[in-house]
Amino acid sequence: MPINITMPALSPTMEEGNLAKWLVKEGDKVGPGDVIAEIETDKATMEVEAVDEGTVAKIVVPAGTEGVKVNALIAILAADGEDVGAAAQGGGDAAPAKAEAKEEKKAEPAAETPKADAPKSEPAKAEAPKQEAPAADAKAGDRPFSSPLARRIAKDAGIDLVAVTGTGPHGRVIKKDVEAAIAGGGAKSAAPAAAAPATTAASAPKPMSDDAVLKLFAEGSYELVPHDGMRKTIAKRLLEAKSTVPHFYLTVDCELDALLALRQQINLAAPMRKTDKGDVPVYKLSVNDFIIKAMALALRDVPEANVSWTESNMVKHKHSDVGVAVSIPGGLITPIIRKAEEKALSTISNEMKDLAKRARDRKLKPEEYQGGTTAVSNLGMFGVKDFAAIINPPHATILAIGAGEERAVVKKGEIKVATVMSVTLSTDHRAVDGALGAELAQAFKRHIENPMGMLV
Repeated sequence: MPINITMPALSPTMEEGNLAKWLVKEGDKVGPGDVIAEIETDKATMEVEAVDEGTVAKIVVPAGTEGVKVNALIAILAADGEDVGAAAQGGGDAAPAKAEAKEEKKAEPAAETPKADAPKSEPAKAEAPKQEAPAADAKAGDRPFSSPLARRIAKDAGIDLVAVTGTGPHGRVIKKDVEAAIAGGGAKSAAPAAAAPATTAASAPKPMSDDAVLKLFAEGSYELVPHDGMRKTIAKRLLEAKSTVPHFYLTVDCELDALLALRQQINLAAPMRKTDKGDVPVYKLSVNDFIIKAMALALRDVPEANVSWTESNMVKHKHSDVGVAVSIPGGLITPIIRKAEEKALSTISNEMKDLAKRARDRKLKPEEYQGGTTAVSNLGMFGVKDFAAIINPPHATILAIGAGEERAVVKKGEIKVATVMSVTLSTDHRAVDGALGAELAQAFKRHIENPMGMLV
């Protein structure tokens, strides 16, 4: 019997990916564990391994295809002893999926008809779903597996998709399923739940359309560069963060002279190891390594701030998992140092160098950049004095690091010169109040200004 190979979900939030490269061709034999393809997500390029043994009968989705949906058929495998030609003809449900997509595309204008027939006395209710439709698609991961057209028709009719049985590929709810539920008097969504988003959508400002933006510029004075998956994800996450997380900001100045002296002493004392390029130090600490450790210890000292907000609970974390913003071509990613409060500075340094390198090569695994309990974003190396970073949900805090610079400071009534770094803590006010945020910022400052304590 033919074995279908489908687009895997390489992370909990993945909805689609790019099939970057096939590492096998039709007619090749594969076994469990063999790497057969490379898939690009918005953050990384990952290898896909075969689960079954057999012969590649048909490659359905060619290399270089973008936007392949999770669970979509990408190849067919002929089982051991099975005729390859027959398997290629008999396997897969790609045709129904394509047929459904074409049907929905043709039916798109017709989906607006119910709105035209809505009662004239309630024009606002008829318009609200139309404005909210993009938001519904953006949250499709929280709902039953369904097509965009099915979701739109269900919303217009007040049908709860949870109560609809899907007959499409992999149990997907499609247009005819929703129409059948409407004809049979399917379960209606609760009125208060449906009404609340409509009110929000109606009051939300509508962004300028692409055409309206382009009309502001002279023709021929620009070029259009399509957004890639990473940029779309970053835009979506940042918009979500600023729209739903009530930020407030706390800035403190930290003196770095003791830290810089200790860093130099530690690096000079680093043991050497032999390599092909000669003797190299086992570790070389950066200021950022001290910052990661100081933030982790600050959360250990102020555990009430090491939290994440959910609508039902306050999630109190047992360890400080610190995400570190790394700039990569086309965007940024935050690989995570797990249990950073327990790790030596040399361990943090070497782990961070490895994560940053693989982040730039887009070779990180999802578990290496998803989750975490806080984050650090450092722009000091670019000469930025101070800035406020946007919180990355589900974190409740993020620390923005400015440049260390010589400043005049007053000590015991005398003006002295000290190396000072401004840091700004962005905080989710739902989870961390002002006094608690200030306590966390002071704990961080204490560790930075007394760095010897980070060695024990």
